[in-house]
Amino acid sequence: MPSESSARPHLFFDWTLFLPALTLSLVGILTMSTFGQGSSLAPRQLLWLAVATSLYFILATFDMRFIRRVSVIMSLYGIAFVLLALLLFVAHPVMGARAWFSFGLISFQPADFAKLALIALLAKYLSRRHVEIGDFRHIIVSGAYALTLTLLILVEPDMGNAIIFGTLWLGMMLVSGISKKHLAVLGLTALVIGSFLWFEGLKPYQRTRIISFVNPAADIHGSGYNAYQAKIAVGSGELWGKGIGYGTQSKLRFLPEYQTDFIFAAYAEEWGFAGVVLLLSLYALLFIRLGQIARAAATNFDAFFTIGVLILFSAHVAIHVGISLGLLPVTGQTIPFMSSGGSHLVLEFALLGIVTSLARHGRGATRDISANEYVGG
Repeated sequence: MPSESSARPHLFFDWTLFLPALTLSLVGILTMSTFGQGSSLAPRQLLWLAVATSLYFILATFDMRFIRRVSVIMSLYGIAFVLLALLLFVAHPVMGARAWFSFGLISFQPADFAKLALIALLAKYLSRRHVEIGDFRHIIVSGAYALTLTLLILVEPDMGNAIIFGTLWLGMMLVSGISKKHLAVLGLTALVIGSFLWFEGLKPYQRTRIISFVNPAADIHGSGYNAYQAKIAVGSGELWGKGIGYGTQSKLRFLPEYQTDFIFAAYAEEWGFAGVVLLLSLYALLFIRLGQIARAAATNFDAFFTIGVLILFSAHVAIHVGISLGLLPVTGQTIPFMSSGGSHLVLEFALLGIVTSLARHGRGATRDISANEYVGG
């Protein structure tokens, strides 16, 4: 029977976790290389992939259990808060949103870092109080942490990431065992907040996008243009696709933001339904492995952290694909590992690295830590 130490190298570099993510990234780069701007997009994304995968191996190698400490988690949350607040004062608007810090050729989106901070904070909070989640006070406190970052993102404005933050918090609440009564209260609260945002919080173009989603054919040359072109791209791929490099919607620039918000539509046009099944199978493999790691986690924190990563990735995929199929209003949403951009790709591989490290070193958790998690100390 192999010893625990001999089994550790398997978890050291979790290939069943790493390879699907790497393949998805390479598929994204291959899709970008067929665009009109492929000569600049693909090599740059390949460089970001090298940075991201290197970070994965570094984090997977080191013992990341220190991320369980309250001082570390609150520091991450504080940094995220400061960065998001600074955006409102020093960042230059890009497409109407103050969402990026630009340093020459490199741009950094603090919302990506804030996702790591929120996952860690909710994982810590729920790991110590999940048995008391029936107390509505804990729902309010955890919601306040999430709402603070979400409001800062809404002010940018970045509706896409605001939805992701809300989905992340709600998903982790559901996993923790929230009662149906409290869920109904949250639903009514969301309805009130949504009504307020519709009249006071949403920009005119955001309201127009939602209206065009309800009736997309009303203005296909204006507010409904993006969704209409995305549906054309996906549908025109048919069963086997038009072939790599033969997607007209992206190459002829009919499909907007084809390298980020609509890369799934560009991919579906070239690879067809068969390629979409293959792509979603890769995501399924990744999600299944994350679920396995969460179930086998040594501590509640490790389990909740891994579940948080799973919820984050699955929410991004569901919303991005839903937008491309015309099932959801256009919000500007990347898809994990595939979309162009460095900060989100680095975050995604960093999260996988932390999950791998926690799974590898998790059995070293002390009895005191495990006890505190269960009694809410």
